Amino acid sequence: MMIAIRSMAGAAAFDATVYGRVQNVGFRYYACAEAKRLGVSGWIRNNPGGDVEIHAEGDGENLKKFASWLNMGPPSGSVHHVDLHWSEPLGTYRGFTVEYC
Repeated sequence: MMIAIRSMAGAAAFDATVYGRVQNVGFRYYACAEAKRLGVSGWIRNNPGGDVEIHAEGDGENLKKFASWLNMGPPSGSVHHVDLHWSEPLGTYRGFTVEYC
């Protein structure tokens, strides 16, 4: 999969929504571990409709790796579709966290 990125001074960002069997399967925690491994900052949270929403920032190459991981997800889940939009990095995140609504 070819992923184009928008970046400023080496940093990039994306907002994504992941659809499929992605709640109650540990998706957020696996994603958080993968983001931390790649040095990606931002957040992830469950949405009421059963999907998962992510904001991620970091090095463009590592974000591409994280986006690829989101398309696969953890072994316990099943990703059907990822809606991903590149955006400008905010630069306000100091790590990757699981948010609760």
